[in-house]
Amino acid sequence: MTAALGRGDVFRYEGFDVDAEHGLLTCRYSVGGRAFSERVTLAPGARWETPAALAAARLVFLLAGVSYYKTAAPPVIDMGDTPLTELEQAFLREFYLQGLGEFAYRNALDLADLRINAAVRPAQPPVAGSAGRVSGGGRALVPFGGGIDSIVSVEHVRQRADVALFVVSRPGDRFEAIERPAAVSGLPVVRAGREIDQQLMGSAELGFLNGHVPVTGILSAIAVLAAVLGERDAVVMSNEWSASVPTLEHDGRPVNHQYSKSASFEAAFRAVLAADPAGLPDYFSMLRDRTELWIAERFASLEQYHASFRSCNRAFHLDKTLRLGHWCGQCDKCCFVDLILAPFMSAGALRAVFAADGGGPEPLTKPELAPKFRPLLGTGTKPFECVGEVTECRAAVVLAARRADRADCALLQELAAEIAARPDAPTDAEIAAMRLPVGENFIPASYAFEKS
Repeated sequence: MTAALGRGDVFRYEGFDVDAEHGLLTCRYSVGGRAFSERVTLAPGARWETPAALAAARLVFLLAGVSYYKTAAPPVIDMGDTPLTELEQAFLREFYLQGLGEFAYRNALDLADLRINAAVRPAQPPVAGSAGRVSGGGRALVPFGGGIDSIVSVEHVRQRADVALFVVSRPGDRFEAIERPAAVSGLPVVRAGREIDQQLMGSAELGFLNGHVPVTGILSAIAVLAAVLGERDAVVMSNEWSASVPTLEHDGRPVNHQYSKSASFEAAFRAVLAADPAGLPDYFSMLRDRTELWIAERFASLEQYHASFRSCNRAFHLDKTLRLGHWCGQCDKCCFVDLILAPFMSAGALRAVFAADGGGPEPLTKPELAPKFRPLLGTGTKPFECVGEVTECRAAVVLAARRADRADCALLQELAAEIAARPDAPTDAEIAAMRLPVGENFIPASYAFEKS
């Protein structure tokens, strides 16, 4: 049996290869004498060999390494033959430290002394013949997960650009929870296959450390590569304002399950893309300054998607035998989605959503789920999930409890009473403000929402 990896090892970036004929990117890494490789497949063609595609493939290589680094989480990363600009090195180190914040917290690790050894890549002028960076109003690629956020983004962006959806999965695998709302949109779908090294699937047996990685960052880089290959000028994300709010603080440091959906990641990644001389696509979130309340209210009007969307964790299980074809009705995501939509969709409509395709009762009708809802409202530790910020959830409870068709919802009324008794209960003015844009965004003028 191979010895377990240790923190005394060095994580190494071994290199990446592009196979234009087969549309294949292979990224290679090693640690403690154990080699790893990851494969990304997209449509083959000559564009794989353009400066922009090679630059985008390099970014995938840089970010995908985090999945293999975590097997041992050593204090040193050796970039080997891959030099980094000062901007890239600072970005990559922050991606590891912040993106692995939850992983470090759960494994009782301190990664603060992480060192990245890399040769310096000098600043470079634009590559001859590169298209240069284009921003706004052209051809957009929208990563699509089938939830309310990406649906709201798509329905807005399609009015302002030529849009294709972007979906990543294991080759040959498709998630019904994505495919059904994608079909409702009627838009073309650009697909990428991502094959992680199978050794990661046996982490426990091989003695690897395990935990959450900033996967949205990796998928963002793959989306940029897909955009380059498809001659699209923008990757439009659907990451909302609350994704920037830390899940918790530990030893004075923020720990954010959604770091690679945050504004700080978005700004840093945009800076790296803009500085690349090959001329890479623009990258921004359509929902950066929008709260989950705003998004839920907008989604409620998109009735064509109500029978197809699904954000339940069990819909995306890698093991197909454990994957559900309906809402489980009890995970943290089910509870949050129910809660945030309750002010804007009728009780009957939401009960139909959760009951569809052999599902069960709506979470808010199940008093035994109170321990799931209370952490969303600030009582207890917020779950490590892609859920909204505490004040948004409290506002949703207050608004939903006022609906006439929720008067007999015992759990909702109980939660509303608990919030009303708090000294920090949201006022009507504060709730109204949450339904408006908040904070900054990076959205080009040609994509902007109408004034709210």
